[in-house]
Amino acid sequence: MRPVKRGEVPVDSQGQAKQYREYANARKDLISRLGEYCSYCEMELDASLAVEHIQPKKYHEDLELAWENFLLACTNCNSTKGDEDPALEDILWPHLDNTFRAFAYGEEGRVKPAEGLSSELKRKAEAMIALTGLAVTPDRQTASDRRWLNRQEAWREAVAAKEDLLESDTPAMRRQIIRTARAKGYWSIWMTIFHDDIDMLTRLIQQENFAGTAQGCFDASAEPIARPGGQI
Repeated sequence: MRPVKRGEVPVDSQGQAKQYREYANARKDLISRLGEYCSYCEMELDASLAVEHIQPKKYHEDLELAWENFLLACTNCNSTKGDEDPALEDILWPHLDNTFRAFAYGEEGRVKPAEGLSSELKRKAEAMIALTGLAVTPDRQTASDRRWLNRQEAWREAVAAKEDLLESDTPAMRRQIIRTARAKGYWSIWMTIFHDDIDMLTRLIQQENFAGTAQGCFDASAEPIARPGGQI
């Protein structure tokens, strides 16, 4: 899961911190900071991407319009999460932790806790998967929740892109792969496929390619490191 940095609350034309009258009004600012991606499943969406309340407004009315309580989520992640209200410290979050270290992605399209986690961190990673339904598999091809199938497709696209790069390793090819990754989404899958290519990892992490990726979660060699203040 891509670790993201939302940043401080945006300012208005007068340089004052924005105060949203409706939480939906924060959508444009969130997309500007985080890109058009679900913060949980990483699906790319140019529509139906909702302002997600990390802590549900049903139980935290004071946070309904609070910038620090916002992320972006697709319909499937948002609806699965619903009004669940777990303690923040019981889950690994993309805006607080280096979630790229917490989850593993495979060819079959499943999302699992990464190998080597402590039992406590594994439990918290599993809690995030359960909260957002990332382990859901469609029982038929026409099912509305196609996240699992989309991850499989992204995996195949990334593998094919890597094969293309082996045949023709040029700066233009590398730029094209990044454009494909941006259009396709599922950042973690591209990071997984290109795990042995520091140049591609660096490109995938760069702010200008994937806005909102938490730069502090990676070292100079693009290796994921513990997030300052995070649980992992």
